[in-house]
Amino acid sequence: MKKKSVHDTDPLSPEEREAMAQDPAPVADDATWQALVAEVAALPNLPGVYRYFDANGQLLYVGKAKALKKRVSTYFQKRQDGTRIGHMVSRIARMDTTVVRSEAEALLLENNLIKTQNPKYNILFRDDKSYPYLKFTHHGFPRMAYFRGLIDRRAEYFGPYPSAWAVKETIQLMQKVFRLRTCEDTVYNNRSRPCLLYQIKRCSGPCVGKIAEEDYRADVHKATAFLKGQTQSLMKQMQDQMMAHAEALAFEQAAEVRNQIAALSKVLHQQVIDGVEDVDVDILAVVVQGGRACVNLAMVRGGRHLGDRPYFPTHVEDAVAFGEHHDPGSVAAEVLRAFVSQHYQQVPMPRVLVTSHALGSELIEALSEAVGRKVHAVHQPREQRKAWLDMAEQNALRQLTRLLSEEGSQQARTRALAEALDLTPDDLASLRIECFDISHTAGEATQASCVVFTQHQMQSAQYRRYNIEGITGGDDYAAMRQVLTRRYSKLVEAADGQVPKDLPDVVLIDGGKGQISTAREVFLQLGLDISRLVGVEKGEGRKVGLEELVFADGREKVYLGHDSAALMLVAQIRDEAHRFAITGMRAKRAKLRTGSSRLEDIPGVGPKKRAALLAHFGGVRGVADASTEDLQRVAGISSELAETIYRALR
Repeated sequence: MKKKSVHDTDPLSPEEREAMAQDPAPVADDATWQALVAEVAALPNLPGVYRYFDANGQLLYVGKAKALKKRVSTYFQKRQDGTRIGHMVSRIARMDTTVVRSEAEALLLENNLIKTQNPKYNILFRDDKSYPYLKFTHHGFPRMAYFRGLIDRRAEYFGPYPSAWAVKETIQLMQKVFRLRTCEDTVYNNRSRPCLLYQIKRCSGPCVGKIAEEDYRADVHKATAFLKGQTQSLMKQMQDQMMAHAEALAFEQAAEVRNQIAALSKVLHQQVIDGVEDVDVDILAVVVQGGRACVNLAMVRGGRHLGDRPYFPTHVEDAVAFGEHHDPGSVAAEVLRAFVSQHYQQVPMPRVLVTSHALGSELIEALSEAVGRKVHAVHQPREQRKAWLDMAEQNALRQLTRLLSEEGSQQARTRALAEALDLTPDDLASLRIECFDISHTAGEATQASCVVFTQHQMQSAQYRRYNIEGITGGDDYAAMRQVLTRRYSKLVEAADGQVPKDLPDVVLIDGGKGQISTAREVFLQLGLDISRLVGVEKGEGRKVGLEELVFADGREKVYLGHDSAALMLVAQIRDEAHRFAITGMRAKRAKLRTGSSRLEDIPGVGPKKRAALLAHFGGVRGVADASTEDLQRVAGISSELAETIYRALR
């Protein structure tokens, strides 16, 4: 029996139908559809990238094609109602295409657009961490160092490594076997006697002339040969060197080389795979479970297994349904192709890829063209490579299980809090909580924080800080009144008499009856629903776990219990608001106490006069509060300059 493609076998569940019914994106009408079909008919059969947009201008999908007309036409040959892809295609209102010279260029452009524009129906891998490297500086006695950042040509780099731990372990190995220096040049240039590393035989002491430059460079050459995987030739070279020292009766030097060989042999026995030398391999294993996917990347460099690193993509289900490849049910294969396409745009590709699923000849050819050499992808490996792949698959499953467990507990906490507050949101993930806290030091540098919780997690990009001014120092109620007014009055004004659309479901206040009463007054003045206001009041003895929830609408206090999932979530949100407020307050306080840019920017106030002002008034706040007459009492401050300072700090 002929197998059906993902497009044909992916009907919508009742929950998905309900979600799509609530999707505000308009469906394209027949005229738009016919215009798109005509546009597709005029496309050339050349390599390129295509982009689909809805009527609101939102980017829906980015794809590449070896032949644009042939690929794009598959979406418009017939209506595909009742499927995810049908839902998406029905919303296409505009299409853009870009013709390029080769499929490799199309691959590069496609993934640049995916990374920068985050289309709704593409599998997307996000990683805000750059990979670490091992760096050798250009110097008479090169320094060995951990490095993360942009690579330049003024140094020699080895890597990338999957983690900082892998780099630091390698540095320790290089110190133990080859005794290379790790100190900064500023330290190296000012040493008058050997450091502790020299004493424990982890450095050869080049800073104080304990080793000749030629001999040190020979050690660097050995270290780089080891990092390149040239272990057998390196061992033979070191053995020949030891015998040469022995024949010349230089027994101390021979003993040093012998010790290096012994240490290196021990490391090779532990870390290097037998029969695998001078080979760089990436092992890629994909596991899909519970609607989520994990790609586990393990790295082997020069025969040494350096460790692994998990990646968790977004948009998995919708992206696969709308994907470029039509392998029946091969969600994991689609995820793997997306990862390989995106990952190796920024990271050097090794000679060999060992994969849990086939990549496909077209992708391999495009990657080979993009990197300028043949890419070898091994599917269904044997022997040692199979052992590597099995280990990577086990790690991927373990990482995905951990993620699903964490997400499950996060959703359970959200549900528990919603039930405790008698909330019934249409979508639990859309529950939005904003929490406020006030921080200051004895009334100085008062700041308010607002943190946001939604989609079952804190949303740090939506956090806000507010500088509180014009109140009596230490008046937390006035500070809370000011921040709530500033936060929500704009939403009320924008709503123009209607109920503001962007209001949170819960406004959490770190405080008890007094703070909640203040918040209640602000909400009543703005015409907002006071049932959204919830205070977190310290319990008896202000002990953690005894907190109670206080409501602005007159409901009785609620004690959740020290082991309640809802209390755990409330504590997490409150503690994050406190952390965010106090870090901002401390930064502001330090700026006020050490001198602000406003004082530095005043014409005529140089370093000496600024120091005199700060010393006389005890800080910038004292300078700002001083009158022109007070300012003139400071040496060097004329009446004209005093007036300038007075106006600048108001």
